[in-house]
Amino acid sequence: MPLNNSTKIALVHDWFVDSGGAEKVVAEILNIFPDADVFSTVDYLSDKQRKEIVKGKSISTTFIQKLPYSKSYKKYFTLMPVALASLDLSEYDLVISSSSSVAKGVITGPDQLHICYCHSPMRYAWDLQEEYLKSIGKSKGLVSFVYRSLLHRMRIWDVTSSFNVDFYIANSSYIKRRIHKVYKREAKVVYPNVNVDDFEVHESKDEYYFTCSRLVPYKRIDLIVEAFSLMPDKELFVVGDGPEMERIKKLASSNVHLLGYQEFDTLRDLMAKAKAFVFAAEEDFGIVPVEAQACGTPVIAYGKGGALETVVDGVTGVFFYEQNVSSLCDAIEKFENNLKQFDPKVIRTNAERFSSSRFREKMKEFISQKMDGM
Repeated sequence: MPLNNSTKIALVHDWFVDSGGAEKVVAEILNIFPDADVFSTVDYLSDKQRKEIVKGKSISTTFIQKLPYSKSYKKYFTLMPVALASLDLSEYDLVISSSSSVAKGVITGPDQLHICYCHSPMRYAWDLQEEYLKSIGKSKGLVSFVYRSLLHRMRIWDVTSSFNVDFYIANSSYIKRRIHKVYKREAKVVYPNVNVDDFEVHESKDEYYFTCSRLVPYKRIDLIVEAFSLMPDKELFVVGDGPEMERIKKLASSNVHLLGYQEFDTLRDLMAKAKAFVFAAEEDFGIVPVEAQACGTPVIAYGKGGALETVVDGVTGVFFYEQNVSSLCDAIEKFENNLKQFDPKVIRTNAERFSSSRFREKMKEFISQKMDGM
């Protein structure tokens, strides 16, 4: 079954609530397949986000959309397997799921091809279970037992539903290993699209350091702020907002500037002129460190997860290997002692490995090959 203009394609995404890295992947898949129909558990995109992510398309949702407070979609995670299974995709030749949770659980027939672009196996049911339970206030007592039992059932469903997928694409070698560990399936690595053309190299750097992120626990902005509060001679700018803001404010000293949410142009300018971008999260891939490198800005990154595949130690940045203040401070000192070895043009060249054009090329090549084999 060759891939051509008559191929009917469905694109299924976990949920449309925010605009993040996974949604950028969805947008680029729709650039490859503009006629694809889009499905999700819930849809709460603003008009601006809808235009940017799904090109103004309407999104077919599940019954969860009609439930009370469905924007807080995680409350209904135990219903999501049923919700996804209720989507009728029988008319489509190709189903592409964009999944970090449940989207891969859609039902397809023997004459349909299901390819899953996996951002990660369901982390809140596996290695981030404890953090998830704490975030919803269900980590202790009888209610914790109930939720742990439900998460156990979700893990069983997660593994079972993994066999609904014909072929996996992983967003990094790190996630490829996790797919094999959890699902015992092989995956092709296609790195997510990064709009490197939106950034220009700025060879003359200022003296400040920079980071940006949603202020949520796993991003570890608190660690970065605390480290710089112990180094009053070094200036840090932080862009982003979120539930951790008040706690982080209490950690910040006068050399740390919490700027909250900023428009893209301001963020890009701060990133381009920064001495270095600081990244303390364990991410599946991590788009923002690549964006920083697209500006020719070196990255000081926690040496775990996707950063190990996007940052070249000693060439485009340096790593710290323990997620604590002392390790980060040592990495910053190492970086400053070796400033001359970081060439903005070389750093930019590394970022170009993750361009949107390369993503489109690799995705279409893989999908066409698998469709030809049907």
